[in-house]
Amino acid sequence: MEKKATTLPPLTDPRSGFNSASRTFHSLKPPLLLPPPNATISAASYVLLLRRNSHFPDSSTAVIDSTSGHRLSYGELIHRAENLAANLATVFKLSKSHTALVLSPNILQVPILFFALLSLGVVVSPANPLSTRFELKRLFDLSKPAVVFAVTSIAEKTSEFHVRTVLLDSSEFDSLTRSKIQPLSPTASTSSVTQSDVAAILYSSGTTGKVKGVMITHRNLTALVAGCDMVRTKRAEPAVYLYTVPYFHTYGFSYSLGAMVLSETVVIMERFSLSGMLSAAERFRVTHITVVPVLVVAMTKDSVTDGYQLTSLEAIVCGGAPLRKETDEAFKAKFPKVLVMQVIIAFDFCILFN
Repeated sequence: MEKKATTLPPLTDPRSGFNSASRTFHSLKPPLLLPPPNATISAASYVLLLRRNSHFPDSSTAVIDSTSGHRLSYGELIHRAENLAANLATVFKLSKSHTALVLSPNILQVPILFFALLSLGVVVSPANPLSTRFELKRLFDLSKPAVVFAVTSIAEKTSEFHVRTVLLDSSEFDSLTRSKIQPLSPTASTSSVTQSDVAAILYSSGTTGKVKGVMITHRNLTALVAGCDMVRTKRAEPAVYLYTVPYFHTYGFSYSLGAMVLSETVVIMERFSLSGMLSAAERFRVTHITVVPVLVVAMTKDSVTDGYQLTSLEAIVCGGAPLRKETDEAFKAKFPKVLVMQVIIAFDFCILFN
């Protein structure tokens, strides 16, 4: 795709992007190439479109389970997601009028499920699998799911809500991803998914009161992945990201889509531990680790990192909260060749409801 030149409004400083008339800052980067606002294309379809810009083949590794070492290639992930989407549409009769609540730790099945649901236009609603029954009631009241995807260890907590539950760690789910039970009918086509449709409902932390649902459209997600495509860099091998953040958080959810655009290899941890993170970084030659500030603090301590070979590490990507200057300086002093990247995940025009 050809990048357009940046056209700044009149009275805008070309060095800072500050507009003296509106008193706002404008980006100095070229505008994103996005589908028209009313285009009938899902975020999942747009991700596949942007993947054409990658020079890595579909045989490259998409996801690695840090505990078992089991891997999925991008070709296999996409194939399984397409099978799952067809089965969810034809057997479960799911469509963009439905919401799917997802209660799961970081396991290989989650990115397959996310991609399948997004391709159908089913609203993805990931939440903390450790939520209490009281918290789950709030989530059910907000999202009103037609189906729940969960893991066996927490399935009992969802039984009282009388909504069909599919276990991600079951043979049933595995079979749904392996082959199409019935062909995807024209009435279940993804062509009806538009940019303005709600793609996901994520949840606030509840620090200002009750937990709120945040509705994110397919347009929000296509803008996010287009931004990932714009900053694509040439590499001899795909970047290897270690996710310490959960898929149900905005941080992990958005990164799962960006990784597919850029053909990054993602190492996931079902249960987090600091020693497990460092061991996985060494074992799988991780180049990037997604972290929160408290983990950066821990990594500055010799007693924590001694004994681990982190020579493959190129950068840490810190989000969730601001990184203190002294922490940043301490990390750079210890890992002078490792870039510290601070990110803010924000979706323009998100809608909160409670």
